[in-house]
Amino acid sequence: MAPLHFFLILFAHSIRQANGNHENCPSSFTCGNFGTFQYPFTMAEHPECGLLPIQGCLLNATSPKLIQLGNNSKSVNLTAVVETNKIITIYDDGFHTSLDHNECDTLHNNYTLPPPSPSLSMYIKYNVTLFKCNHNLSTKPPSNYVNLGCRVPYGYEIYYDRNNTHPDQEAAGVFSGCSVVQFASKDSTNTKDVLSFVSAEMTLEIVLSHDCDDCFNHRGGLCGVDNNNHFYCHKGSSGTNRLVKKMGLALALAMTATLVLVIMTLYYKRWKKQNPTLPLVDAFFERHDHLQIKRYSYSEMKKVTNSFKNKLGQGGFGSVYKGQLQDGRHVAVKILSEFKGDGQEFINEVASMSRTSHVNIVALLGFCFEGSKRALVYELMPNGSLEKLIYNENAVIGDRQLDCQTLYDIAIGVARGLEYLHKGCNTKILHFDIKPHNILLDEKFCPKISDFGLAKVCTRKESIVSIFGARGTAGYIAPEVFSRNFGAVSHKSDVYSYGMMVLEMVGRRKNIKAEVDVSSEIYFPHWIYNRLVSNQELDLQNIRNECDNEMVRKMTIVSLWCIQTNPSTRPSISKVVEMLEGSAELLQLPPKPYWFSPSNSP
Repeated sequence: MAPLHFFLILFAHSIRQANGNHENCPSSFTCGNFGTFQYPFTMAEHPECGLLPIQGCLLNATSPKLIQLGNNSKSVNLTAVVETNKIITIYDDGFHTSLDHNECDTLHNNYTLPPPSPSLSMYIKYNVTLFKCNHNLSTKPPSNYVNLGCRVPYGYEIYYDRNNTHPDQEAAGVFSGCSVVQFASKDSTNTKDVLSFVSAEMTLEIVLSHDCDDCFNHRGGLCGVDNNNHFYCHKGSSGTNRLVKKMGLALALAMTATLVLVIMTLYYKRWKKQNPTLPLVDAFFERHDHLQIKRYSYSEMKKVTNSFKNKLGQGGFGSVYKGQLQDGRHVAVKILSEFKGDGQEFINEVASMSRTSHVNIVALLGFCFEGSKRALVYELMPNGSLEKLIYNENAVIGDRQLDCQTLYDIAIGVARGLEYLHKGCNTKILHFDIKPHNILLDEKFCPKISDFGLAKVCTRKESIVSIFGARGTAGYIAPEVFSRNFGAVSHKSDVYSYGMMVLEMVGRRKNIKAEVDVSSEIYFPHWIYNRLVSNQELDLQNIRNECDNEMVRKMTIVSLWCIQTNPSTRPSISKVVEMLEGSAELLQLPPKPYWFSPSNSP
């Protein structure tokens, strides 16, 4: 029955592949850390193969990727893939510059996306609706319309509906002299500052038209539009003769493959008896057969690392070696120590990281699970871990020291990565081990969250999760993870660990026992909280000017909010991002927390 089952699957797959074969166009392509793309996306080098060309796919994995949303449209940054080939996140540098300079001119017209075509449409999933009104209105606006005090050229003013409705074009008629303008929005809004909730980062939903879907997926053609803006299916065909030929070819291929599979199955069963841990791997792939990561053999790992000659580091988990894949990409290969148990923690890390694709999450490119040998293949982070920099008073990055701006950018980057894990994936991922050692830095010092061995994957609707025992590292474990008497375990547990880590970044020292002067040692969060309360100078390293002082003060106050003992008092990670990007003057000092001493942690 097993060979017949394989035959039927392969036969159906072969027919589908034959029916969708496009001359000189690949059925899919890989683009850096974003994984695999299919139609309507295409590489910029093959614009004839799709509708949305992406630039930079042939460069290294971490290089910026630009996407062109329509003919004659400018290219914008591609920052995340929320749902492959359906939902993406883009970032418009030019629009961001206008917002950053607080230019009200930005609000004069809608943010322009290419108009829907007969082949494809795209929509901004989260948007905010504003009203551009003549400042000499004959009719007073309703009370729910707030004048944002942002006058744009030609005598117009901007209003916002505090009821947060999203009207269509006709709704602008509630008072004459107004028109609707729409922009991408952030999760929260501040009606006193319109430019604070209009976002240059937007999530787009890509939708193929019915005609285009039928052309590509059922007729084997490519979608096109003629000079009169009429749809046509290029090289598509539904002819009986062509289909019969394809089915015959597919049948021949399937029968040949079946013979090969029968032989391979016999060898596989024999080999499986010699590898008792394989059922765990098999079960994993049955549940995650859609993942695009590669499984390597141990002999392949030796080739990639040149027999483990270039060692980058070592820890309790094992050793890390530098390697190079066949396509030329440099990678870091983590060879785990002699393995114990059934491998569940290892598979958990593979499963968690395979679900992610974000600029602040390290990319897992492959893994090895062979007998007692375990290895993980990551993109190479040339600047190592954050831990090596913040605890070294004389740390130098290239030709400069680790300054406040760099630390501030790292703090925001890690927060955005956590926000993606908590809200941006199809499932919610709780990390449970945020600490400097697990934050890696690329060549531009963009932070990447790594090491998902303790992560917990749950549905997006789950606000509280169940775990057995404490997870994490002493000094960063949230109180409720150590003892349920403090509250329920949730995404706020990662927020606590994040806060402890940022405090160490600020102090450039361990929180547990930090030297304050020559004669005394105290718990650093306690010390810095008392200085803030008494309005004393923070007197920390690398504060050179008022700008540095404001960044450090923001990081400190936000961190103290994050390490509140009661989980309900802590902000969400989305709120943390908002607080860090806002003004330090608007931040209030949190209540003094009960100091959950790390020395009592497991």
